[in-house]
Amino acid sequence: MKNSEIKEKLLLEIEKTEKAITDYSALAKPEAPDVAIGRISRMDAINNRAVMEAALRQAEDKLLKLKAVLEKLGSNDFGICLKCRNPIPIGRILIRPESLYCVNCAK
Repeated sequence: MKNSEIKEKLLLEIEKTEKAITDYSALAKPEAPDVAIGRISRMDAINNRAVMEAALRQAEDKLLKLKAVLEKLGSNDFGICLKCRNPIPIGRILIRPESLYCVNCAK
């Protein structure tokens, strides 16, 4: 697989992740206290917000990793596991482009 194809995949994944961050940010906004909803509904809204905040943090982390991988594209460090320094299989890079570790080191 060529670097240009990998770059295209990375850019597409970055775009999708940025959209997810925007969506999660909107869903993670707190419910205004003056909104008339029941106590159970308010607790449910608080729980849903916590779930969205966790998803937002994961998406932000993924975006940082994707950008780090994109910066390494074309360099000698691209596709090299940060821990063991062995090559990360191209299949793993294609499935999880934000992977900074090989399968063994990611455990």
